[in-house]
Amino acid sequence: MFRPVAVFALLLSALLLVHPRAGAAQDAQVYIQVEAQPDRATAETRAQAYSALFPETVGFELRSGWFGIHLGPYPPEEAAALLASLKSERLIPSDSFIAFARDLRDPFWPAAGAAEGNAAPAQVDPAADPAADPAATPAAGTTAAPQPAAEPAPDPAANPAAVEVPDEDRQQARDSEALLTPEDRKTLQTALQWFGYYPSAIDGAFGPGTRNAMTGWQGARGYQATGILTTRQRRELLDAWQGELAAFGFQEVIEAESGITVTLPLGLVEFDHYEPPFVHYRARAEGAPKIVLISQPGDQAALFGLYDVLQTLDAVPLDGARDRDDRSFRIRGTSAKADTTVYAERNGDRIKGWMLISTPGNEGRDARILRVLQDSFSPDGDSVLDPGMVAMDAGARAGLLAGLEVRKPKFSRTGFFVSADGAVVTTVEAVTQCGRVTIDRTTEAEVTLSDATAGLALLRPKSALAPRAVAAFATASIRPGSEVSVPGYSYEDRLPAPVLTFGTFEDAQGLNGEAGLARLTLQSLPGDAGGAVLDGTGAVLGMLLPAAPQGGKQLPAGVAFALSGAEITRQLTASGLAAQTPTAPAPLTPGALAELATGMTALISCWE
Repeated sequence: MFRPVAVFALLLSALLLVHPRAGAAQDAQVYIQVEAQPDRATAETRAQAYSALFPETVGFELRSGWFGIHLGPYPPEEAAALLASLKSERLIPSDSFIAFARDLRDPFWPAAGAAEGNAAPAQVDPAADPAADPAATPAAGTTAAPQPAAEPAPDPAANPAAVEVPDEDRQQARDSEALLTPEDRKTLQTALQWFGYYPSAIDGAFGPGTRNAMTGWQGARGYQATGILTTRQRRELLDAWQGELAAFGFQEVIEAESGITVTLPLGLVEFDHYEPPFVHYRARAEGAPKIVLISQPGDQAALFGLYDVLQTLDAVPLDGARDRDDRSFRIRGTSAKADTTVYAERNGDRIKGWMLISTPGNEGRDARILRVLQDSFSPDGDSVLDPGMVAMDAGARAGLLAGLEVRKPKFSRTGFFVSADGAVVTTVEAVTQCGRVTIDRTTEAEVTLSDATAGLALLRPKSALAPRAVAAFATASIRPGSEVSVPGYSYEDRLPAPVLTFGTFEDAQGLNGEAGLARLTLQSLPGDAGGAVLDGTGAVLGMLLPAAPQGGKQLPAGVAFALSGAEITRQLTASGLAAQTPTAPAPLTPGALAELATGMTALISCWE
């Protein structure tokens, strides 16, 4: 068993004489805390391991609910010297510290209870408790006078926390702080930095930065903000830090397949599978985050393409900061459901990065994980994930991007451009109960008109658009029985371009003679609603309305209705837009008609 260096003990004794209040602040017997574990079983295993080297190993439950492993008890001066000696010989962890019996709870090691000589000593002030005064104890062979029955006093040996002792005052805290080794000071700075209070270098010097960090930590926990941590507060800070480190389980991962080395919180995540260009680490428990490593070959164009594609993922919300340069990008996406950070960089012909996919409410935890990810991320391995590692059929790729759900709208409908700056007419159904509306998948749009009676909505793009064609409204009537066509996204967002559906113009009014409607014979799908109804010259006769029962009657298949071009023109004029008219109406070839129809048609998507 190692014993304190005599010279160190003499120096410490001299120091205590110079600072008598520091000695008064210490317990008669103290311990050296070497570890803390979140569960009893693990703590017992570790205590057994320490017992092989230190027969005086004991274990107590801590105030935090964790289980501490201790050596002792020792007199305070002996404990301080022994702590320094054991640390220097690396026989105990560098963050071990002095623990006081008053702050320990129930013993759990040795298994049968605290062994004789290792139990926490009673901390009772004889002046406050005459029963503890040796002078009041009967001499051997005598009988004590009968005393009135009283409730038994709490046994500090069985529960060291049963007797509360006031915490140190400012001077006592300063005196006990003076006993800290340089390594102890650096450990405290590291713990303060972990919790976000100390942003500077770990140097062991308690300057203004460290004092401000201590003040912030004290204030956040309701303590008097003195800027000097007491012994109890230092222990609380270190216990919380060690507890989080154990819960996070940070370990360096050398990912040979992807060529990435990074430190991951393996207490929260575990390897799931490869799906190039991603390495998936799933959450170990509900509420834990997910981590995805990125590794693929590629140049700058591939980097920019990855930047665009990742933002279509459901796990990467659209709100949040974006930053991109020629060699890297960073995305922060936040919503009510997700809080995601993405980073990727290009080195030569390799692109590597990571994603932290979390949920709101875990900002403190996630900030600590992000700091470790950023500081430890090393993309220097030559390997990149081979897209051929995992086979995926076309059906799997249609709805997934390497195992990550692609963001999809609630539904999509059709619209058509009515101005050169990108204004769009569509059905009011396309914009009802939408969190946001987009034109052609990516352009955010604002709803400037929504007429439920007519069934028409007008959209304005939030960023500039230059449509290939703009609708021109027919000025002449059309003969019943004439062929019409409707360009529309029949299959919503599942096809990259609109489908042209042909039908027949039947009547310039509704079934009950309603003005402003036209009746068609047309086999349409829900996604076609909002599409322009065109004649053979490409002029707009109206807008296809959603299929709906008429007066409670289910109409035969193929019966469709359109809002008339005249009614659309009236609404546009009232909104300050001049409807265009054909310059030289003449029948178009099928190819020219399809090109015109496709150019004026827009996909309108409704999102949560």
